[in-house]
Amino acid sequence: MRRILGFLKDIRRHQLSQRGASNERLAEAGALFDFMDAQLTGVRVDAPNTILRETLVSADFTYAIMEFVNRLAIPGYEKKNFNFEPLIFTDQVTNFLPHNRYQNRGAFDDLEYVGSKGQARPGSIDDATKRVHSAYRFEKQIDIAYETLVNDDLGYLEDTIRLMGEAARRTLEKYVSRMYTNATSIARLTGLGALYSQNGRLTTARVSEARMAFNQRTDARTNPINARGQYLVVHSGLVDTAQQILRSTQVAELMTNAVNVVTFTPIEDPYITGTAPNLPWYMFTDWRTNNIRPFVLARLQGWTGPRVFRKRADMEAVTTLTGAGAMVEPVLGDFDTGNIALKIVDVFGTYIDGTEGNLWDYRGAYYSTGTAP
Repeated sequence: MRRILGFLKDIRRHQLSQRGASNERLAEAGALFDFMDAQLTGVRVDAPNTILRETLVSADFTYAIMEFVNRLAIPGYEKKNFNFEPLIFTDQVTNFLPHNRYQNRGAFDDLEYVGSKGQARPGSIDDATKRVHSAYRFEKQIDIAYETLVNDDLGYLEDTIRLMGEAARRTLEKYVSRMYTNATSIARLTGLGALYSQNGRLTTARVSEARMAFNQRTDARTNPINARGQYLVVHSGLVDTAQQILRSTQVAELMTNAVNVVTFTPIEDPYITGTAPNLPWYMFTDWRTNNIRPFVLARLQGWTGPRVFRKRADMEAVTTLTGAGAMVEPVLGDFDTGNIALKIVDVFGTYIDGTEGNLWDYRGAYYSTGTAP
């Protein structure tokens, strides 16, 4: 038998060599045959707990694929991420009660000339705008039968925690997307006029219009503020359009060979709805550079992300190999059914207003319906 393995090893290495395999690949193939030889002769190799049991051959692949399809139906999908973090400011709250924040939207008075021995007149600042936000619990539970876990020799349920984590992230992404796609937030921006909204489809010229609109914004006392449009948030159907605008050296739609000076950071929001070619788009400021915070995400203090919990088994063994009263094995669940109960919990919230929507500071946002050609 060992001679047969030796011949097979030489044949396989020759085949790989004829196909131009690297030295590393040839060494790997030789090591596998050496491992089989060592197992057949009872010699231990580097991995002491490794035992030669069963290998798949080509005829087994059809069976393996059918088994996966029959048991798993449709495996987990690759979800599309929404990288919303640059758009929102995260505020820590200490409990679930409403928390007040006060936003100053006006500057101090300009200085006045007083002359020799003149007396300065009292100055003033505008009253701060009150903002109230709270954090809320978001949860989902799943029960898994003990028999299901035992029968799961494919390890399908090992992905349960990962899938629960993906669900938590997806829930938060949708929550953030609704901050600016809800009807109230859109109505507020539309009602503010041309410096905050338009109907044009995404083009270089219209992105430039949005950027110029940010440049013309003022505080409560009409002083210019540093509101610069940085993040262009687009429907999934506008991703290529946004990249073309960003990389073009000229403004194609103007037909004047004008140089394209538009800059922005594109962000795809896969939860924005729309029917081509009427696809909406948004632009927001970078709160890190100008402290204009279009949206705030409230987080409970010490709660930075989702957490998974397992319900402890409410039973203990009476007669076991370890003696009466011993705890049951961790895989067992509740006394009545043996089910294992898992729950994922996350805590977050935001500012909510009947006229502002979720716009904590509307001066940091811009909206286009994308309906006009």
